[in-house]
Amino acid sequence: MIPDYAVWLIIFLPVIAVILNGFVMRPVAKEKNAKYAGYITIISIAGSLALTLWALISVVDEGSSHYQESINTSWLTIGDNFEIVIGLLVDKLSVIMALVVGICSLMIQIYGQGYMHGDTGYMRYYTFMPLFTAAMLGVALSGSLLFTFVCWELVGLSSYLLIGFWYHKPSAAAAAKKAFIVTRLADIGFVVALVGIWASVGTFDIVQLNEQFAPVLSTWILLGLFAGAAGKSGQFPLHVWLPDAMEGPTPVSALIHSSTMVCAGVFLVARLFDCFAANEAAALVVAGLGGFTAIFTATMGMVMYDIKRVLAYSTLSQLGYMMLGLGAVAYGVANADDPEVAEHLLEIGFAVGMFHLFTHAFFKSLLFLASGSLQHSTGTFDMRYMGGMRKHMPWTFGVFFIASLALAGIWPLAGFFSKDGILLYSLEHTPVFFWLAMITVFMTAFYMFRAIFMTFFGEFRGGDPSGLHHAEGEPEPTEVHPHESPFVMVGPMLILCALAICGGFAWVNALQFLGGHEHGFFSLFTDFEFGKHGLPMFGLITALAGIFVAWAIYKAEWVSNEVIGAIFKPIRTLWYRKYYMDELYEDILIRGVLMKGFFWACAVFDTYIVDGIVNGVASLTRGLSGILRKLQTGQLQEYGVAMGLGLVLVLAVLLIGFYG
Repeated sequence: MIPDYAVWLIIFLPVIAVILNGFVMRPVAKEKNAKYAGYITIISIAGSLALTLWALISVVDEGSSHYQESINTSWLTIGDNFEIVIGLLVDKLSVIMALVVGICSLMIQIYGQGYMHGDTGYMRYYTFMPLFTAAMLGVALSGSLLFTFVCWELVGLSSYLLIGFWYHKPSAAAAAKKAFIVTRLADIGFVVALVGIWASVGTFDIVQLNEQFAPVLSTWILLGLFAGAAGKSGQFPLHVWLPDAMEGPTPVSALIHSSTMVCAGVFLVARLFDCFAANEAAALVVAGLGGFTAIFTATMGMVMYDIKRVLAYSTLSQLGYMMLGLGAVAYGVANADDPEVAEHLLEIGFAVGMFHLFTHAFFKSLLFLASGSLQHSTGTFDMRYMGGMRKHMPWTFGVFFIASLALAGIWPLAGFFSKDGILLYSLEHTPVFFWLAMITVFMTAFYMFRAIFMTFFGEFRGGDPSGLHHAEGEPEPTEVHPHESPFVMVGPMLILCALAICGGFAWVNALQFLGGHEHGFFSLFTDFEFGKHGLPMFGLITALAGIFVAWAIYKAEWVSNEVIGAIFKPIRTLWYRKYYMDELYEDILIRGVLMKGFFWACAVFDTYIVDGIVNGVASLTRGLSGILRKLQTGQLQEYGVAMGLGLVLVLAVLLIGFYG
């Protein structure tokens, strides 16, 4: 069994890299020695991954899918009755999430050595990245909601620093602020929920909340937790920050905004699955908002030309899928009449969303890395300036093609297995949202192969020389010469590609560990009821239909894209302008309601009420003092007369009082 100190080291090894790179190497290392910061980060994260594998083996060796090991420590004690305990939790869910973080982070740090080569912020980049990794591993392994929240906020800070990494670009600085503000607003719900949990049950321990206090937690507490989760995972209407977050370096997008941080919200719901399953209303909100987000964001991915933004909207859509799966099973538990059925669903519930999180992390981070490889070669993310890249970048084309098939849910790739599990349980328990998910299957296949045909087929359309990376002081190139990326970038993509191919099989074959028992979640692939629904074939045909339509428009050109755009111009404009959500938030809510409404009212109140009272008191005091000041003439004889008159007046009062 892995010792306690080794579990803590999973988190603190990347922290050591932060300290070395940020406080030791950066002040003294010259530019030519910056490469060592990358080596330090890679070694630290490789060590964390090795320890995570040790934890995984330890959990498997325990022989029970219900195994949990809490590593608690007292954080704050006041008196005899008040104690806050924080700590780590080692079980199948935490080690799976930590494994995803470790694998993706390690591959992306290796890739970053090629992508960020020559960047003046290289040392800073390899300081911020392990900080994020440590915080995300803390979220994965936390056994206390309080410790989860601390790491949660560190994840948000890291995201802010990395989105605005190229802070000299106004668009990057604005995107960083937007992401930080939106997610902080969502986290208000998380904070309120924490206060409610402490007031209700007096503990933040995740195991106790799931096993003892799940029925006690009220709907508003769970919705507060879900608000924080929705902010991190970009669920409607808090999705607006993620597409703009693509202003950060592509490895940042691949790690933070596709496979790990944005999955933190899904993980939080899975971590507290028993609590959501005990509340029908909260479960329905999770499923409904997830299903709506899946189709809502997919529509925007169908019309974007920036390949990273296509992938960003795809990520939002897939996160909606995961929420739909978790919410659907939780809703099934809450409405189950048979206790055995409820117990069965409770055992497998987390796996429905987490299975797709596991597989999606590999092929989506791969897609982002491939898009970075394309930009590294062409100087642009705009697909309209690419074309014909499969001839110049065969390895990038191969991995992008396989990852797109996995994302579309084509058998036998990983996405096929995880996607159909969500479709099955949404059909079983929330049929309305199932049809939204099925439409999204078609859209997903369409926009991914639209990207493939625009980018890799046809003739090369010139790229953008101004976007090519060049060393400081050298003249910018005047012409683009497409070429394959170096092996330091291609190698990690090949490893992630292998996981995109085999990830589904690896998960399905681990029934005892991941499914609860031999008749758990993954038996649905041989269960007669699953075959009766025919969902694998139905979903596969739907995905193939999306691929066929993309081929007919963008490759065979049976129908002109321009003609379709002209016919459906209002809808296309609505999607391209992102349903005018940015205008709604920035122009109407912020500049209108807040700045010209609420803030104006506050300014008026401050000017005429607060300042009016203060200035009025000052004016009254000044007026009275002006009157009294006139009594002081400075003439000694006048003071003597006044004193005499005063003395006479006092004597008169005394005499009247004595004889009267």
